[in-house]
Amino acid sequence: MRDTRESRLLLVLLITTAFALITVDIRGGEDSPVDGARQAAATVFGPIENGVSGAVDPIGNAVTAVRDSGDRNDRLAELERENTALKAELGSDDRNRSRTKQLDKLLKVAGQGQYGIKGAQVIAIGAAQGFSWTITIDVGADDGIERDMTVLNGDGLVGRVTTVGPHTATVLLANDPDFTVGTRMEAGDELGFASGQGDRPLRVELLNGKAEIKKGDRLVTFGSQADKPFVPGVPVGTVSRVDPSGGDLTRTLYVTPFVGFTKLDIVGVVVQAPKKDPRDTVLPKKPKPTPTPTVTVTVTPSAPAGGQDQQEQ
Repeated sequence: MRDTRESRLLLVLLITTAFALITVDIRGGEDSPVDGARQAAATVFGPIENGVSGAVDPIGNAVTAVRDSGDRNDRLAELERENTALKAELGSDDRNRSRTKQLDKLLKVAGQGQYGIKGAQVIAIGAAQGFSWTITIDVGADDGIERDMTVLNGDGLVGRVTTVGPHTATVLLANDPDFTVGTRMEAGDELGFASGQGDRPLRVELLNGKAEIKKGDRLVTFGSQADKPFVPGVPVGTVSRVDPSGGDLTRTLYVTPFVGFTKLDIVGVVVQAPKKDPRDTVLPKKPKPTPTPTVTVTVTPSAPAGGQDQQEQ
């Protein structure tokens, strides 16, 4: 339509009519005379509006997703934190169970040997490549710990206290080359001296060069004067090799220690020695030997060759 005087008049008329209809519709309320026309328009244009809405909804959803993505990321981060905390809690439970087991074994050994002990935790371990094999424990002079006290765990002899501070102490391990302890063979009186060899078995020199010793025999500590640095009866290890007797005054044994020196955690310092030597009572029970299965072979005698010939005749 061209911009003429007639077209301008028509536009003004249409606008005036629209305002008039709006006024009548508002004043009429539910009884508006244009209600029928409005319903007809809704019938015609409703499907079109739904189509446009369906086309636009993905855009709206995307906008909502962007708006809510921060909340979801926060929730994801929270779940990850909860998962990490749960794993740590489970790991802590496993470690607590392990420590409880170690403590139970330690208390059993202390009860069997009648040792008065002070429980401790290993908080540091010296490097195996260093000059000595040592550990640091979390008890010291304030806990009644003194130099030259015996240290053990649920498996046996760990070492002896060498340095004491107010709240910590240093323990020289039994596998250190500078470590020596008097030993006694199980179920006998054969005495000797065990020395550490680092990550190799302990070396034991028996005082009796003609002693009858075999692989699998076990040793305990002999004890020291006034029970320092060693109390008697603490399990030391099992004989793994015996050098041939060459007529020397002593005999050399190699002993695998009961204690694993690279995985120490809960230990006990003997602060009160037993009233009497526990001898071999602290040693664990020997495992029962596995029976060797026997196979019985039954041979069925065959018929004599001559008898067979007679039957054929």
